[in-house]
Amino acid sequence: MSIRAKTTREILKERISSQQRRPLYSPEALEEIQRGFDGWFSSVVGERDRRSWIKVPLTVLGSDIPRELLYTPLSNPDLDYLRDLGYSGSEPFTRGIHANMYRGRKFTMRQLTGFGSPEDTNERIKFMLKHGATGLNILFDIPTIQMYDSDDPMAAGQVGMSGVCVDSVEDMELIFKDIPLDEITISIVSHYPSNTAILFSMFLVLAEERGIPWERLRGSVQNDTTMEELVRSGSEYIPPRDCFRIQCDNIEFIKTHVPRWNYITLNGYNLREFGTSSITEMAVALSNGIETLEDLTSRGYGVDIIADRLAFFWSVGNDFFEEVARLRAVRRLWYKIMKYRFGAQNPRAMWMRCHVQTSGVSLFQQEPLNNIIRAAYHALAAVLGGTQSLNVDSYDEAYSVPTEEAALLSLRTQQIIQEETGITDVVDPLGGSFYVEALTNGIEERILQEIEEIEKEGGYVAAIESGMLHKKIAAYFAEQQKRLERGEIKVVAYNVYKSDKKLPDIDVFRYPQGVEERQRARLEKLRLTRDNQRVEETLTALRDACKRRENILPYCVECARARCTEGEMFKTFKEAYGLWRPHGFW
Repeated sequence: MSIRAKTTREILKERISSQQRRPLYSPEALEEIQRGFDGWFSSVVGERDRRSWIKVPLTVLGSDIPRELLYTPLSNPDLDYLRDLGYSGSEPFTRGIHANMYRGRKFTMRQLTGFGSPEDTNERIKFMLKHGATGLNILFDIPTIQMYDSDDPMAAGQVGMSGVCVDSVEDMELIFKDIPLDEITISIVSHYPSNTAILFSMFLVLAEERGIPWERLRGSVQNDTTMEELVRSGSEYIPPRDCFRIQCDNIEFIKTHVPRWNYITLNGYNLREFGTSSITEMAVALSNGIETLEDLTSRGYGVDIIADRLAFFWSVGNDFFEEVARLRAVRRLWYKIMKYRFGAQNPRAMWMRCHVQTSGVSLFQQEPLNNIIRAAYHALAAVLGGTQSLNVDSYDEAYSVPTEEAALLSLRTQQIIQEETGITDVVDPLGGSFYVEALTNGIEERILQEIEEIEKEGGYVAAIESGMLHKKIAAYFAEQQKRLERGEIKVVAYNVYKSDKKLPDIDVFRYPQGVEERQRARLEKLRLTRDNQRVEETLTALRDACKRRENILPYCVECARARCTEGEMFKTFKEAYGLWRPHGFW
């Protein structure tokens, strides 16, 4: 993409700065507060506190935003209530996208589920639904994510580990056996655009063969180039521009044929967990969203039509008030981008709808039960920040896939917040806090500054191609590790308050035996019983569509119908697009 004449930050500044602001605080009141503050600061605050008035909290994957000791109206003297906060369900959506928020629509409790064979995952799905889960979040194993069949040498020893294995529509059928696909929202954690094109096609064929119209399906796919080109630790990458084009192809097809489905979840979570700051997490996701909308509007779609099914996926970590403020800030910023940069008119197109997962990288093996407390605070921050759905990581995920007991405890954490604490009875209860509002403003500006850095590089895809984002992530991650090792970032029981006391062992998840062998046998049978001539015909058609730069989704669906495997479709992508080496590799 060409470098824009103006960055998003410049566009917003130009179009918003001319609007008259109506400060909530009068000049007379601020002058009086300033006099009182000066007297208090010089006579009451101790000398040591005056010298260290500003402190930078150091937390796992934090933003390093300086904090004052005390916040007052002076921290945000030109606060305009209607322009900066407004009312929930109304512009600028700082306080939430629905007027009544959780009173009218509870956040969806969507725990990650997936391990072992499709049959194993089906049992866990039924367990979670029986105990009150209100959505499904299907996690795949590494070979499936990296798009290798279970009998590929690259998959050896990894089949069914850290997620469920899927090779064909047959496996999708087993995962969702007895699950009413049209009655529950389903998040397919497909990660990559290329993986989405393959796995979602298999899901659609499953629904079709059950007689369920695609129009009735509700859920989401990730479909995110960041995951495929930045976060991925694979050995074979297709070029970023081809990957991004598949991302937009997926959106175009799903928008047309599966209208109730969220066709992209702009993924900040995995980028942050990979090792970057809370600000970069959001800046990269929004930059992807901006470039995606540019592509799809150039294909002839109106922004109000295409933006109403965009969703975001955020990590929430340890810096409690920052995490609340981040969700509020990015919701307001996305509204401004949609209204002032893209000219959106439909309020729904201006919504920053999001799923939040508590931070897995913030969980430690030392005294693992401490992770229950960490995850509960993360979840509380997500709800106070206004998330639409939530996954709480289990305390034993520092070791492996959660046990059934640990997964249930994570679900109970959400249910207790939702049913017992009163947190969901009031919309945006921290709104108006001098601290939270100042933090919200500061975070919004920092995100916008990082978006501008990306745009000056040539845009989101160009920043991947040039290695700019790889370098930024690597530098931040290296500094984080040094701070942890030096004890500057404090983690209880890891580098502070360490204990020599032997604690009782926890029940660590044990993977089912024989999964890989059963998957290999299933694949062998599939290849013997399917129509292999049709398989070759559909793969050839897919390859030709890739080379013609045609939307590939209809061809992926045909491949799924013919029972092509995931590995066969990925091989076709590689043949058509060639391979790319990320910055710093080889």
